[in-house]
Amino acid sequence: MKIAGAKFVASCSSVAGKPKLSLPEFAFIGRSNVGKSSLINFLTGHKGLAHTSASPGKTLCINHFVINDSWYLVDLPGYGYARVSRDMRGKIEGMIDDYVLNSPDMMLLFVLLDSRHDLLKNDLDFLLKLGNEGVPFSIVFTKCDKLGKNALAAQMEKNCQALLEYWESLPPVFSTSTIDGTGREELLDYIEDILKNHTNKNN
Repeated sequence: MKIAGAKFVASCSSVAGKPKLSLPEFAFIGRSNVGKSSLINFLTGHKGLAHTSASPGKTLCINHFVINDSWYLVDLPGYGYARVSRDMRGKIEGMIDDYVLNSPDMMLLFVLLDSRHDLLKNDLDFLLKLGNEGVPFSIVFTKCDKLGKNALAAQMEKNCQALLEYWESLPPVFSTSTIDGTGREELLDYIEDILKNHTNKNN
């Protein structure tokens, strides 16, 4: 897939506040500071589209970006904040659940995991919730340039095996790096395939 256009459309705090124009949606979420904004900018080829920050928890609302005038890339708040109040954490969790469980236009949720680290409890809890609720998702390992080839393969295998203790098989898994370009074409082609299947089904 070629990205010919990408622009911010709207921010909202609930499904009810989404843009009025209904388009297929592909949402991105991950633990705080996993590199979500950088990945969005990397995929779209627009460096300043999603705001990056050294401070975790920058995204505190649901942001819609229209891509090629045909689908939305949805930037969700991260889960697992450590530096916000309990009330704010509750609001963010409610916002995430409302969108993930209730948006009729969401085709797929990309769950970002830091390739350098073991799964944390909040990663596992979130992924198991998606599985239990039947939410379609894929796993995207980020920052894959930070480890050597063998170390990266071993860490990704460890995390995948941890998930296979709960499931018989895993959804599609991608490895990405915004530094060396790994994974961009694979992710965009995957989105394109889903869009084509969606169009064919509705024609």
